[in-house]
Amino acid sequence: MISTPFSTTISHQPPPSPETLALQITTCKNIKQLLQIHAAVIRHGFHNHPLVSFKLQRSYFSFNRLDQSFALFNLTHNPNVFFYTSIIHAHAVDNLHLRAIELYIRMISQDVGPNEFTFSAVLKGCRLKYGKLIHTHVIKLGFDLNMHVTTALVDVYSRGGDLVSARQLFDKTSERSLVSFTSMITGYAKHGDLVNARALFDAMTERDSVCWNVMIGGYAKYGKPTEALALFREMTRVKMIPDEVTLVVALSACGQIGALESGRWIHSYMQNNGIRMNVHLGTALIDMYSKCGSLEDALLIFNNLMNKDVIAYNSMITAYAMHGFAHEALKLFNNMCRMHTKPTGISFIGILNACAHSGLVSIGKGIFLSMKVKHKTEPTIEHYGCMVNLLGRAGYLEQAYELVKNMKVNPDSVIWGTLLDSCTLHRNVGLAEEIVKFLVDHNLANSGTYILLSNLYATISDWAGVARMRTMMKDHGVHKEPGCTSIEVHNKMHEFVAGDKKHPSSKKIYMMLEEVNGWLKDRGYNPQTDIVLHDFGKNERARSLEVHSEKLAIAYGLISTKAGSTIKIVKNLRVCLDCHEVTKLISKITRRRIVVRDRNRFHLFEDGSCSCGDYW
Repeated sequence: MISTPFSTTISHQPPPSPETLALQITTCKNIKQLLQIHAAVIRHGFHNHPLVSFKLQRSYFSFNRLDQSFALFNLTHNPNVFFYTSIIHAHAVDNLHLRAIELYIRMISQDVGPNEFTFSAVLKGCRLKYGKLIHTHVIKLGFDLNMHVTTALVDVYSRGGDLVSARQLFDKTSERSLVSFTSMITGYAKHGDLVNARALFDAMTERDSVCWNVMIGGYAKYGKPTEALALFREMTRVKMIPDEVTLVVALSACGQIGALESGRWIHSYMQNNGIRMNVHLGTALIDMYSKCGSLEDALLIFNNLMNKDVIAYNSMITAYAMHGFAHEALKLFNNMCRMHTKPTGISFIGILNACAHSGLVSIGKGIFLSMKVKHKTEPTIEHYGCMVNLLGRAGYLEQAYELVKNMKVNPDSVIWGTLLDSCTLHRNVGLAEEIVKFLVDHNLANSGTYILLSNLYATISDWAGVARMRTMMKDHGVHKEPGCTSIEVHNKMHEFVAGDKKHPSSKKIYMMLEEVNGWLKDRGYNPQTDIVLHDFGKNERARSLEVHSEKLAIAYGLISTKAGSTIKIVKNLRVCLDCHEVTKLISKITRRRIVVRDRNRFHLFEDGSCSCGDYW
């Protein structure tokens, strides 16, 4: 054949094979490519090919298109166990657990037998009642000794709170995985059994960041922040790199006990290891610094934080409130609203507490009314509690009582306790007795009810009333929470209770207290003996005041820190009037700043005065 310049050669490429298309599906980079390959599959008539259809379903799910994946599954003729397992897994990962269960039931009804991966998929995240039913299938089909299936069942039982069954399954497993250990530890930690959680944690030969986080988080959640911080330090010592979750939990633990030095160390660790500051870590730092008494550092973090969200604003508003800077909190709240960041319920709790701590009754009332009218936020019981505290602290006890009686939600023990506490503050015995009678008559009285009324009787020296309350407390098995004060010195927490002599430096602490008492006498200070809640003589009352936990902690701070440095302590209860007055004098005599965080707020003592203005 003679070719000419005008002749052309036409190439006829063979159609792609199903295997080629399957490979292209597996290696495609984005949803656009997948849609193009899917079109080619249909064009070449391979849409019913099992391998191609299976790969398409999995790839659609990998690109967050579960709807497309499920549609293809429903078009599949006689799907086998692999098709079912894949689609069940996809729904479980997307937290569509009931749909996953429905698909499992559909599979069983079509006589498709599950394998170990099917059970692992359907059990992932499913509720305990469904997990128990599937467990019967596991036993019936002989998968009860399979490590993957048993691990999934341990997770189901531990998440559901059936820790006995979870442990029985765990102990039966001959080969325990990291996942099964973590599931069991998570169950214990989630339900507060930290002893068993730690025993398993210590028994592990291999640990990842998840199990460290679970154990540290368990300590922080259930009131053991010191243990949480000790474990965090151990984590870094063994070169396990903490993630964002670890750091947030550790910072929360620092905030709980006011461990500023430890909090600064964690912040420094983040900076030295190149951990990028995001809004979650920034908010955790704001919360930590504010709870540890360093409002300046909290504000610095807030001002430098990019992409602030409402949670960051809430943390800073709460920080201002805790430290008694009500006007700054109000200004920030208004700025947040101007920036079109919609306030949440927590925003209003923070701003109402700021008003309560500074006695801004009119402003607080206006904000409370604006919640529903202007901001379309329905007040919750926490907001009512803030208002009761605001009114009660300011002496508007009848208004506070009326608010409680007319609330749209049933008042809880916290609100009643807040109102009774205000009655104690203003020594309104008549209203307190009326409230207690109402609570007793309606079976709403609890331990705090009797304790608060007993305290009120003690403040007015009604010892017969105190005796009645204590008898009732004994009859009801009520125990008063002891006052406890902590101080951090050289990265170590030291705790004191009233009259404590267990500390290694106890002798020096009491010598310092004697010196402090001499300073106070020289300045003519008279102890506030009327606040002592026991029927002692005047001298005994004065001696009992001298060994309050706050004074012991401050005395330890004076002997163990440099002259002129700030002393920071944390009290689990409200600071008593005598300790408040004494601390003001100590700050003036020693020329020290003393920061006290009690149950209600922060007090900054400096040069003989307190930031609360004696309103707390």
